[in-house]
Amino acid sequence: MKVISQNTAFGGMQGVFAHDSKACKGEMTFAVYVPPQAIKEPRPVLWYLSGLTCTHANVMEKGEYRRVASELGLIVVCPDTSPRGPDVPDELTNWQMGKGAGFYLDATEEPWAEHYRMYTYITEELPAFVSQHFRVDMSRQGIFGHSMGGHGAMTIALKNPDRFRSCSAFAPIVEPSTADWSVGAYEKYLGTDRTAWRQYDACALVKDGARFPEFLIDQGEADGFLDKGLRPWLFEEAVQGTGIGLTLRMHERYDHSYYFISTFMDDHLKWHAARLG
Repeated sequence: MKVISQNTAFGGMQGVFAHDSKACKGEMTFAVYVPPQAIKEPRPVLWYLSGLTCTHANVMEKGEYRRVASELGLIVVCPDTSPRGPDVPDELTNWQMGKGAGFYLDATEEPWAEHYRMYTYITEELPAFVSQHFRVDMSRQGIFGHSMGGHGAMTIALKNPDRFRSCSAFAPIVEPSTADWSVGAYEKYLGTDRTAWRQYDACALVKDGARFPEFLIDQGEADGFLDKGLRPWLFEEAVQGTGIGLTLRMHERYDHSYYFISTFMDDHLKWHAARLG
């Protein structure tokens, strides 16, 4: 593990690290906040998945999670959003595809399939790596994220209900297989057969029988992507009658930015902590 930086914050350690990824076939970077309680005992872990164009740094620098994570004793892991490096395919003029836009899926189409295996990276490789290097209690895991990362968190939770105890999202893309800013990426990553897209679509997963106890979603009503890209009401409709609990909170005047995320970050950390024990 390569140490990029380590800083003390609220009695804990905020670090940035890199390692060689077999899943993504290249070096991957991630951030970890370790609270002071982890000096003495393993602590619950929260995985935060970021949105389009982001890296690990966006939430680390603007998410304002460390104070409450320290108080609650939560380890917070913030992966990158895609593979990087000179050999990784990209579309330089398309911010909705390629680097920074991995969509937390395993691509099956060329030239993307070799490197863009973010689902495997997030669900298998990175957890195994983190558990080897940090004092985490892997029996108490939660997952959350923003926008594309909210989509990733929800689909991963729905597909792995035995692993995660909690899931929440800020402004998630709940039905990426029909959203205007994800359809193009799905076709390039997964091909034209849309049945293959359903495994990476929260609404479709629920309709196909996937279950998770409950979700918390916060959404800004002034979000410019709300009507065409995010559409949380579709997930609200999908879970009706399924037994899946949903707390959907709509907020006047809030947009899609980290000003919105940081405002409600404390709520999400406390919500997860109550479920992680």
